[in-house]
Amino acid sequence: MRPSKATGGTPMILGDKITNLRKKAGWSQEELAHQLGVSRQAVSKWESGSSIPDLDKILRLSQLFDVSTDYLLRDEMEPELPQAEPEPAPILDGPQVPVHHITLEQANTYLDTVRGVASKIALGVFLCILSPTALIYLGGLSSEEGRFTLSEPLAGGVGILVMLALVSAAVALFLFFGSRLTPYEHLDNQPVELAYGVDGVVKKRQAEYQTTHLMLLVVGITLCILSLAPLMILVAIDENGMAPIIGLILMFVIVAVGVFLLVRTCIIAGSFQRLLETGDYTREHKREENSPLTTIYWGLVLAIYLGWSFWTMAWDRTWIVWPVAAVLYAPVRSIAGLLTKK
Repeated sequence: MRPSKATGGTPMILGDKITNLRKKAGWSQEELAHQLGVSRQAVSKWESGSSIPDLDKILRLSQLFDVSTDYLLRDEMEPELPQAEPEPAPILDGPQVPVHHITLEQANTYLDTVRGVASKIALGVFLCILSPTALIYLGGLSSEEGRFTLSEPLAGGVGILVMLALVSAAVALFLFFGSRLTPYEHLDNQPVELAYGVDGVVKKRQAEYQTTHLMLLVVGITLCILSLAPLMILVAIDENGMAPIIGLILMFVIVAVGVFLLVRTCIIAGSFQRLLETGDYTREHKREENSPLTTIYWGLVLAIYLGWSFWTMAWDRTWIVWPVAAVLYAPVRSIAGLLTKK
């Protein structure tokens, strides 16, 4: 008996299709495994998406369920529905870059590696944000009268040592755990091609994480917005004592927690976009990032920043070069693209 057509328009990965077809045929995993000459554990792994059947097993499944191999292998395809021809990929100007083929094992290893590294890199950012808090607190003690106080040189020295220690720990985290992502740097700027079934597995993991991602974004952004509240409240309570110092430190702590959540979840979400080539990692965007314009533009911005800063020694004001350059980058890139087409 031919299985009935799948309902709904959502794409199914190979594991979902095997599960649906098996249930429609009224078979258990053991019965399907017996039909294919494999173990029940193998069928369970296929259906969960942790492994993919060999090509000969795909052909056998096609015969057992009376469906085409195209239906089993193509993630977006519904049974017996005519499929529109895919649009040809745009021909991009410039030198061709190699396409990296990603297997299911490589994709899962990459996603698991990013998930493990994300918290460590976010912790490094957390430490960088907290690094000046000891200096602020000790500076407040040194200027406080009528209580236990520290001399200004001692307070400044200890505060700077704590700040340098926290920044050093953060840099160590960036270097050590960032090196684990070095083998995957090509995902940032070179096109990838996923093996059959991998696209669906990655999309499934992305969908499972989406709710967590949105929740962490909301909490992180909310904390950053509300971080000024303790400072404002404590300044209103005691404007001249240690209260403003404590409020400022609490502000740093709340911002650090919020940024930790944002950095961690954005790193994990970015790993899905890299494999699926969506968001900031489409092939067109990669081509633009690899263009000589990007290197020339940011190299020129860096030269202007350093030249202006050393000439005036006004480091407290010259940082404005970077946000201005970031705002101007998009229109400059658009104008360059129009001139190139002409």
